[in-house]
Amino acid sequence: MKRDYLLKIMDHEKNFRVYLARTTSLVEEAHRRHGTSATASAALGRLMTAAIMMASDLKGEDDILTLRVNGNGPAGTVLATADSQGGVRGLISNPFADLPSNSSGKLAVGELVGTDGEIEVIKDMGMKQPFSGRVALLSGEIAEDLAQYFLLSEQIPSLVSLGVLVSTDLSIQAAGGLFVQALPGAGDEALEMIENNILALGPITAVLDSYDRLEDILPLIMHGIEYAVVGQQEIAFRCNCSREKLGKVLSGLAMDEIESESSEDIEVFCNFCQERYSFTPQEILARKSNKP
Repeated sequence: MKRDYLLKIMDHEKNFRVYLARTTSLVEEAHRRHGTSATASAALGRLMTAAIMMASDLKGEDDILTLRVNGNGPAGTVLATADSQGGVRGLISNPFADLPSNSSGKLAVGELVGTDGEIEVIKDMGMKQPFSGRVALLSGEIAEDLAQYFLLSEQIPSLVSLGVLVSTDLSIQAAGGLFVQALPGAGDEALEMIENNILALGPITAVLDSYDRLEDILPLIMHGIEYAVVGQQEIAFRCNCSREKLGKVLSGLAMDEIESESSEDIEVFCNFCQERYSFTPQEILARKSNKP
């Protein structure tokens, strides 16, 4: 499988910045862990891709960005959280929910997500209160909704393309995303040129499926425009849950809650990665007695 990573590009005249990412392996990992349907894989994969691309701008090692979408569709809540170090994880309330593709074979992500709700962006950068912005959903397709968020909440005109190509066996054949964001004072001619280049590309997943290296896609995106690669980052599915962390949570249970479990082990699992952890009541009581 082709390597997951992200590139940041800027044109020499500083009219815009471009983010290009391949996320095939990490979306496949999410599909494998959650057992998602084809359309649920596309919804979750698009949101995880967007989250990891946006989180690449975070500065602090412990900074976290979360994207949450709920359009009151069959998918329920779709959530992705990414860190500044290239890790991302995600979940979808109804991973088995699915809808028929449209007449052109396009997965019905907008219908699965729904439009009766909001897309929310939360940036936790170690301050007293995280930054939070939200806008109403336009289509539930996620890319269009994010472009609307960038424009209304951050005043950044943006072109957003996100895609997940699902194979007939439900594995992920290709996934990734492309952001183009105008910088202050951007010239109309340069913006029109790159917009036309991207329209000529076709679906982003088809391009990612055809090229092994993101660097080989850049000349297509930036045709006629001088540019430089200004950043690169390895990205992967990564969950920060652990036995130790969940043990601390369980040690906060009331004594009667632990004793009510009798002698049976207490099993907990992480909603993001589906890993399961088993603890004996005695182990939890011992952790509880050792708490400061």
